[in-house]
Amino acid sequence: MDTPTPAAPEPTGPPEPTGPPSGEPNGPPSDELAVFHPLPPQDRPHDPLAAALGNASLLGIGYLLLGRRKLAVTAATTTLVLVLLVVSKARTSYEIAVAVWWVLGIAHGWFLARRGTRRVAVRRQRLLALAVTLTVLLTAGLLRHDAHRVAGDVAEARQDGDCARVVSAQGEVWWGDRVGDAPLTAYGDEVVRVCERLETATAELNSALTGDTEALEQGFDTLAKVLAEPGHGKTVETTLNGFLRGLPTEDPCTTVAVTDWLRQRVPSQDVLDRSTATAERTAPAALVDCGDDFMADDSWDEARTRYEQLLDRYPGGDLADRARKGARKATLNIELDTVRKLLVDSADGQPAYCSDPAKYSGAKPAGKGTNRALFYGGDEYSVLRDYVKQLPGAWKAGDASDAALVVCMGEDTFGTSVETCPYENESTGAVTYVSFHKVEIPVKVYEVRTGRLVTDRRIQISGTSCPSRFSYFSTGDGDTSPPSTRYVTTSKSGVRAAFELLVVR
Repeated sequence: MDTPTPAAPEPTGPPEPTGPPSGEPNGPPSDELAVFHPLPPQDRPHDPLAAALGNASLLGIGYLLLGRRKLAVTAATTTLVLVLLVVSKARTSYEIAVAVWWVLGIAHGWFLARRGTRRVAVRRQRLLALAVTLTVLLTAGLLRHDAHRVAGDVAEARQDGDCARVVSAQGEVWWGDRVGDAPLTAYGDEVVRVCERLETATAELNSALTGDTEALEQGFDTLAKVLAEPGHGKTVETTLNGFLRGLPTEDPCTTVAVTDWLRQRVPSQDVLDRSTATAERTAPAALVDCGDDFMADDSWDEARTRYEQLLDRYPGGDLADRARKGARKATLNIELDTVRKLLVDSADGQPAYCSDPAKYSGAKPAGKGTNRALFYGGDEYSVLRDYVKQLPGAWKAGDASDAALVVCMGEDTFGTSVETCPYENESTGAVTYVSFHKVEIPVKVYEVRTGRLVTDRRIQISGTSCPSRFSYFSTGDGDTSPPSTRYVTTSKSGVRAAFELLVVR
């Protein structure tokens, strides 16, 4: 058994004095002041939850609740710097840095408050911290939501290929949206930049519709580069469609220039290859219409080139017959122009045609009856021209377009002797025998239709001989004798008879 502890003995003497020590009065003397010593300061109450909630605002509110003003300023400054980096760099890594900073701030506020000597729950601090943090988080959430709303509008417009809507939607982005989701808003900026590049491509392609193939190449190069970036196929297609709707242009020859380039473009196995189909559909009519325009301007070579392009590419097309007729007409005009140029008189009266003839397939073929001819030979004072003037108008053509023959005449010479007669000089009485000769002319006759030489001969013009008298010019060296040979005196009938052999069959 346990032995009970004895109780302490009761005091028996007088009570001990409680006042000041012996020898000192019970109170201060009336002429002295009392001295008071301050109590040691009590610790500020620390609430870890309030500190953590306050720092969750990223504004250093938790540090302020703990009385750590320098830490609060540092925290708020760091948050501002990180936000500025997020907005300016628009990288996810900076958003992660903000999240890490947020977690570190909460943890540091909690543990810093836990180290305090008076850890108590302070309702007022918690409510304040919660109010500020909720305000910040709600604001951030609303900004992020708005950023996603705008991004959704941008994405929808991009999917529809509507760059105008893309620019309009991205124009709603403000600084707060960039704080809410900087990478997302930055992507919207990138889409706008792509649309600006497509706008440049549109301007280049519009310039191409005026026939500028260099601008056309630049425009397609821009489209190809944008198409190589993921997600922009629809906007590229919309831009391409706008260009293709401009074909055919008002000027068919411009359309031909564009479609020729599109046909020669190397296929890229993407949406840009649709331009080839448009070119194939548009080119035939443009080629024929362009040829017709060149024909109207008397540009025969260019016109024939366009017609022949159509026949080479689309020989069985609906416009093939029209192109054949156009090519034939252009060819005839080219041949006619060539013949006309060759028939221009040269310095000696012989045109280049007489030595280098060319055909005009549209000319009437030489045949039975009268073949209208063009006569060339001698200068403007030559007797040959006088002979031509004596020919019937029905024998002479006005132009290569209505001529069947070209007659090239050489210099006239003495032909067959007709008669020799004596003549007495009236001054001296000397007698001289003079031989009279036909007028002989070398001629070459070409058929205009083929350019072929059909006659190469000499014709002779008959006339009267041995006139009763004639005059002549003396040589001036003392010899007064008349020339021993002279031409017969030709007549219109004689001239016609000689040339009739050439033009009438």
